[in-house]
Amino acid sequence: MGNTCHRSRFPLRKMTFFATNLAFFLLLSFLLFSPRAFAGNPRGTLVHDETIRVAPANDAAKLGQAERGHELVILDSSRDWTHVEAILVEPKKDADTEEEAEGKIITGWVPSRALVEMSNPNGDKIIFGEAADSEDQASRRLGRRNAAQDAMRLYYRIYDLFPNSPLAAEGLYRSADIRWQIERTDVMTRPSARQREAYMRAQIDEQWMKLVIKKFPGTKWADLAAFHLLENKLCGDWEGASKCPDKEAEMYEKYAQEHPESPRAAEALYNAVYRQGALHDIYNANGDDKKAGEAKGKAVTIAGTIATKYPQSDYAARAASLVYQLQESIPIYGTDRQ
Repeated sequence: MGNTCHRSRFPLRKMTFFATNLAFFLLLSFLLFSPRAFAGNPRGTLVHDETIRVAPANDAAKLGQAERGHELVILDSSRDWTHVEAILVEPKKDADTEEEAEGKIITGWVPSRALVEMSNPNGDKIIFGEAADSEDQASRRLGRRNAAQDAMRLYYRIYDLFPNSPLAAEGLYRSADIRWQIERTDVMTRPSARQREAYMRAQIDEQWMKLVIKKFPGTKWADLAAFHLLENKLCGDWEGASKCPDKEAEMYEKYAQEHPESPRAAEALYNAVYRQGALHDIYNANGDDKKAGEAKGKAVTIAGTIATKYPQSDYAARAASLVYQLQESIPIYGTDRQ
């Protein structure tokens, strides 16, 4: 594809179990993800899987299983146990609306040891720590089963339960990022991913990234979310035509101009340099020397911008390497970069 390698905390070589269990993961992404308003009742979440029981005793009958990050409404406490209400199944919906989706609600008791309430001192940090640990587990070949889903829910709960926390924006972004990666794996393994036009393949759900941008505008997390959204606009196989790399180069330049402080601004400009280099090769192959020269000039200019604005970034050196190849007539398009 024309897209450069997608940087991820879950490298694709480590995501085999995601792909093989995709249906299960997508089903889990519908569970307990959207906040509900319960007037007068505090809420909390679990940092360890626990069984919901009919009474506050280890030998009491089981009602269900609540995973890490599961939303719980707290009804009462009895020393080592907490009386809670939980939704076992809740279909995915826009988390920024008040419309409630139907789900199976159960009321029972869970051990208080793993429950973090909204009133817990440093509750946001505790949940963030467990989310980060779950994310690390998900990146390991033999990591805990469904750890990515756990991390996704836990990160979201920071934003949900502690909206004023310094970690809320990052939590919401990381939750959206994990969801994006899981859905991306599905989209990119379908035959339609090779279609030239982006509209001809399945699209990754954008609502969670858009929620980050809406709730935390002007932050680096909003910048990162906006970078993700570009991926749905990328072509598949360019098929040796100039339309796609031309459009994508412009798109990446625009992103860098609108998000100059983004952690991915330098990468966006590098992507633009690569696409201008590819255009140079495509125009050359078609005998259009004028357009080939213009594309080369744009590549050199953008590479200079990276060197000036982001001199410490690896992308400055990588862009310089592309410019060298252009100057030495070394092909860029069609190599292992493409």
